[in-house]
Amino acid sequence: MEPSQQPGTMPILTLTVNPALDVSTSTERVSSGSKLRCGASRLDPGGGGVNVARVIQRLGGHTLAVYTAGGPTGEAYRRLIEAERLPTLAIPIQGSTRQDFTVDETSTGKQFRFVLQGPELRESEWRACLDLVAASMRAGGYVVASGSLPPGVPEDFYARIARLARQSGAHCVVDASGPALTEALAEGVFLIKPSLRELGEHFGAALEGHQCQVDAASALVADGAAEHVALTLGEAGALLASKSGLIRLMVPNVPVVSTVGAGDSFLGAFVLRLAQGRPLEAAFRAAVAAGSATVMTPATELCHRADVERLESELADAAS
Repeated sequence: MEPSQQPGTMPILTLTVNPALDVSTSTERVSSGSKLRCGASRLDPGGGGVNVARVIQRLGGHTLAVYTAGGPTGEAYRRLIEAERLPTLAIPIQGSTRQDFTVDETSTGKQFRFVLQGPELRESEWRACLDLVAASMRAGGYVVASGSLPPGVPEDFYARIARLARQSGAHCVVDASGPALTEALAEGVFLIKPSLRELGEHFGAALEGHQCQVDAASALVADGAAEHVALTLGEAGALLASKSGLIRLMVPNVPVVSTVGAGDSFLGAFVLRLAQGRPLEAAFRAAVAAGSATVMTPATELCHRADVERLESELADAAS
């Protein structure tokens, strides 16, 4: 199902090669050696690119989400996405779509996240992803390649996406870590959204202190590895480095319920506002607002549009 494009908005395509059926629940205390009686459970179609697409849709935008799916969990995943009426293109795989588990410990407020590896993809399957993305991206549009790479997929997979985007005249956005991020940066991309840990791993340093963080993000821009680096810093806010300079934003004061999906929400709002033609600073404010709105929601729930727009307005007022 292809999305109808909003007037004045550039097309957005997301790619998720390792989606996850997110299962979330709660228990009084997580401990070994006994059965853990849990509360009500929740199922969500997760994975970087799909979450980005879901956020874009929640904020009134249109996108096309490309993802892999296989086995019984893949079928359940499809049904959940169809229920949200999200425009998608599914690539069938032989393996079974993975699951992720999030458990909230009610006695302490701690959250435990179990992230499974994912099925091994055959070469024909990951090449089908490349072919579909190449056929679906549009000049001037955005392609968001987000999430981990499952076994069998080469480390330069996102670099190949970046190459296809350049050939098509599209903007490539990558949210990844480890070798997948390093390879993409070697190819050159439009935007990356690393956490402090992910950026530190890339440089092989802890990046402690504001100046170290600024220098690392700015170095990627200066080298041409990324036109924009949006560094998320958790409670310390976010930093955006680009050729036009640096922007630092603190997060609004909101109650933190769950951090799951905050980074995907950040990226979804950022790309949507850019696709709508908003200035870079306004898009960055929307990103911080969406990430903050998501931590207000329980378990694997994503941001709500009303919360995002309210926080966007508050951040704009604070900047004026």
